[in-house]
This record gives sequence, C-alpha cells and structure tokens, in this order.
Amino acid sequence: MTLRERILAVYAGETPDVVPYMLDLSHWFYHKHHMPWDLSRSYLTPERELIDYHRRTGVGFYVPNLGSFYEATYGDDVKASCTRDESDGVEIVWRYETPAGSIERRRKWSEETYSWHISHWGVSTEQDLRVLAHALGSLQFRPIWERYQPWVDCVGECGVVYMSPGYSAMGYLLNYWMGIERTLYAAVDWPDLLHDVVDGINEACLRLTDMLAQAPAEIIILGDNFSSDVQSPRFFAEWSRPFYAEAIRRLHKGGKHVAVHIDGHLRGLLRAFAEIGADCADAVTPAPMGDLTAAECRDEAGPDFILSGGVPPNLWLPEAREEAFRESLRQWLDTAKRSPRLIANAGDQVPPGALEDRILLARDLVEQYGRL
Repeated sequence: MTLRERILAVYAGETPDVVPYMLDLSHWFYHKHHMPWDLSRSYLTPERELIDYHRRTGVGFYVPNLGSFYEATYGDDVKASCTRDESDGVEIVWRYETPAGSIERRRKWSEETYSWHISHWGVSTEQDLRVLAHALGSLQFRPIWERYQPWVDCVGECGVVYMSPGYSAMGYLLNYWMGIERTLYAAVDWPDLLHDVVDGINEACLRLTDMLAQAPAEIIILGDNFSSDVQSPRFFAEWSRPFYAEAIRRLHKGGKHVAVHIDGHLRGLLRAFAEIGADCADAVTPAPMGDLTAAECRDEAGPDFILSGGVPPNLWLPEAREEAFRESLRQWLDTAKRSPRLIANAGDQVPPGALEDRILLARDLVEQYGRL
C-alpha cells in the first residue's frame, strides 16, 4: 500500500499493511534550509520543496501549514489590518478597528527559536473582549477550492492534505489575543461576558465549518492546541465541548473525517473527544513529555479512536539518546497490537535542530515493527 492508502485505510476503520508514518516537517525544514516563513501571508501554491523532501525520504505529508483554501472577510464596520513593524526587530501586527474601539496583537521573530513569539497580547479588558467579539463575529467566508487540488496533485501517493478552519473562540483567546492567565481569570471574573463572546465567535466558526463540510478534502483538522493542564476536562466541558461536538456533527454529516490537534497533556481530553465523535487525535505526545504512556493513551482513547503521534519532540534532538528514541517509537507501535487505529507521527512538529537521521530511522523502524 502507498502512504496515502495506509492513512485513508486507518480513517476508514480498515487495517493497512503497515502503520502509516507521516510528519509535520515544516518548521524543521524551514530552519534546516534557512528559509524565511511569514505568518502574515499564506501560500497560494503548494510548498513543492517541502513536499519533494517528504517524497524523497518516504515520509508521509499531511499538513499544509500556511495553505490558503478560502477567503475570510469582515463586516463593513470592521477595519482589519496586518502589517510589519521593523523598528525593533521584526514584528507582525494584527489590528482591528471597530465602532466599539481598537485592539492589536504582535508577534516578534526570534532567530534563536526560528519562530514568532507573542510580544503583545491584544485583549486585557472587558471592552477589549467586546471589540474582539464584534470583529471575529462578523466574519464571512468564501471557498477557493481550486487552490486545493494542486496540493493533492503535488503530494500524490506520498500522503494526504488535511484542511483546517483554525481555532475556535477559546483557541483565539488562549493562543492569539489574551493568553492562558488572562483567559482563565476572565472565565472567573467575567463569566457572562466571556460566554457571550465565545458563543458569538463560535457562530462565525460554525459558518466556516459548514463551508468546509462541502470542501474537497477527506480530512478536516480542528483544534486549539489542546492540553488538559490548560483546558481541563471540566473547563473543556463548559467552554469548548459544545462547539466541538456541533462542528464534528456537521462535518460528519458532510462526509468528512475529523482530526483534533491535542499537542499537550492528554489525560481526560482523549476520552472527551472520543465521546463526542472525533475520529483522530493528532500530535499525541506520550511520556516523558506527556502525562500518559503510549499504552495509557490507548486505554483512555478506547479501540476506535485514531491516535496519531508517538515520539515526543525532545527525542528527535541530538542530546537525546538514540536508544530512547527507538524505545519510544517501539512502545507506540506496540499499541497497534491492541488496535490498528494508529498513525506513527511526532508529538506535534519535528522541532528545529532535530537529527535528520532520526526522521529516516523512524521510517525504517515503522516498516520493521509496524506491520499489521
């Protein structure tokens, strides 16, 4: 079977000949080849160099990180801008101007980590929240599906091309506009306002969900960079579960498979997403960085929920012993004896500075120990 056939077989509830092996290599690849990447723009055509690397090395492709397959527009009374500020390093500035006021957030380039870190959160007051709700709640969407097929053609049998709507309301707050601490305080101090904000933004997110239910992609990936030490099962039940249950229902009605990006602590969240019908947990990171072993991940997920992940980010780096890397992957592949609903992947992305030899080693180990 090809890599594409293996991945789709797992999603179809079938047993492939070998556990599929796929990775998000984008961040690692940009760093290795000193390629700039800019969060202020999208890729309108396939990332051919990155995809060609996947094909040459026999690594499945699945995430078009900056791919653009639809257009988002704001209400007439919202002025949205994205600019670069190079007065003190390089920062990207996102700004909303509305009748209720203005907010902006900033991310600054770090050459050391080869990433854009948050340099300024945009929301800190109740009025800021209202501005954000007004701006994001006004979003409307238009498909540009003709950009999708060239990615599929470029990837070919080397993998699949997931499609993503981005964050839900809580994801926007935690990861873009407020941060963890301010958002958690707001949930305690301004619960009624925060519920109104979350519900309003999620209405717009569901408009996008309805559109993606008609998209040409087989698999839609959702997620707010979930971690159960941030969104505990109790917090998730109140603030995120209603949206995700409805989004998954609508996507399934449209014939789509649904993956959810859970790249932090897992306890309680694997079960929660399995219960609301998600098909796959993506970026699953077991111990030692995660809070569950590979076997415990399967215990919590049950036999039918796809687990995609396996090797924690730190084990791809030079300072980690190769034997620890091998053992981590073997433990992950061992769970296929209990359920073939498994994909060999990294716990989130393969990090910058990872050893290329380990990307190839993992491919060979999967072929050796992942036969079903």
